[in-house]
Amino acid sequence: MLRGNSASGKSTIATSLQQHLGKGTLVVSQDAVRRDMLNVSDVEGNLSIELIKRIAEYGNGKCEVVIVEGIMYTYRYKQMLEDLIASFEENAYSFYFDLSFEETVRRHRSRPKKNDF
Repeated sequence: MLRGNSASGKSTIATSLQQHLGKGTLVVSQDAVRRDMLNVSDVEGNLSIELIKRIAEYGNGKCEVVIVEGIMYTYRYKQMLEDLIASFEENAYSFYFDLSFEETVRRHRSRPKKNDF
């Protein structure tokens, strides 16, 4: 699991890992599921929470590596994250990208989609 603020590098790292690790690496992006697939707001109980979990669980045992990435605020996603950690057992690793506010703003301003949100 890769978590952190917007523009902290989660998607970039997930994509790089997928390319490096090769076939059989599943990336489950919160943005792709929530915004692109379901077009729902990131509110408590939104449909993407369950779908992210189901996609990751599908990959567990079928794919060599499953990478779940996104902001995934603890107060909204905690139960899903805990469930995934339990289902992946000793093969679950979680990383949080802890950037300063200033660095987050600087990185966000350099993004092509900086005006989208």
